[in-house]
Amino acid sequence: MSSPSIKLTDLAKSYRKQKAVHNLNLEVNKGELFGFLGPNGAGKTTTIKMLTGLLEPTSGTAEVNGIDIWKQPIQAKKNIAYVPDQPNLYPKLTGWDYLEFIASVFHVPEEKFQAKATELLSTFNLTDQADDLIESYSHGMKQKIAICGALVHEPEVLFLDEPTVGLDPKSARSLKNLLRELCDNGMTAFVSTHILEIAEQMCDRVGIILDGDIIALGTMNELKSTDQSLEDIFLELTGGEDQEALINEISKADQGDAK
Repeated sequence: MSSPSIKLTDLAKSYRKQKAVHNLNLEVNKGELFGFLGPNGAGKTTTIKMLTGLLEPTSGTAEVNGIDIWKQPIQAKKNIAYVPDQPNLYPKLTGWDYLEFIASVFHVPEEKFQAKATELLSTFNLTDQADDLIESYSHGMKQKIAICGALVHEPEVLFLDEPTVGLDPKSARSLKNLLRELCDNGMTAFVSTHILEIAEQMCDRVGIILDGDIIALGTMNELKSTDQSLEDIFLELTGGEDQEALINEISKADQGDAK
């Protein structure tokens, strides 16, 4: 049996006396689209930052393709890509220049880069804006070019933190379809979200985190012991935290899909 693409072993993070993430143990397999679900402040972003080498764990280990992200950071990061919820981009570069820069960091051959960049820009309707400066982009366009940049070197493992925030419904659907296709072809995706519809419709498995602990883990069928929706399960497990915000987000998602 092959080793997991992502492995957390007793992974924890504390800030002084406050424990943000509690000794997480989790394995995500190659080709899996894993949804990391939880209300705001549950520990989703902290966990992703530890997995991508941006935040050092207080204890425990984080491995990507069998490589410890903190002991061998360069080797591990060759395998991954990360899109934060608020991407920090280079405003004075054009969209195309940004993709070319990212490709150069990962030593993507020119011919391969040209084809991949063209494909990604078309997928996210950015072809006509590729030569515009990023500083002129809307928030949604910046989110889309950041996703293109993450995928241009065809990473083995992709981390996305709230990826659909700021995207229009069409782009959000394009992203969901693309992620499903990439994972079916062997890429592993670790997607943090509090938008339940994303997790319910496209993820192979879901982990629900609350106050730094994973309180539920499994496929949708495993989590649905009754005919409950993921919304019902989520609100029940988290004690209804952030209910109003969550319901608003779900309504937005439903309205977007209806358009």
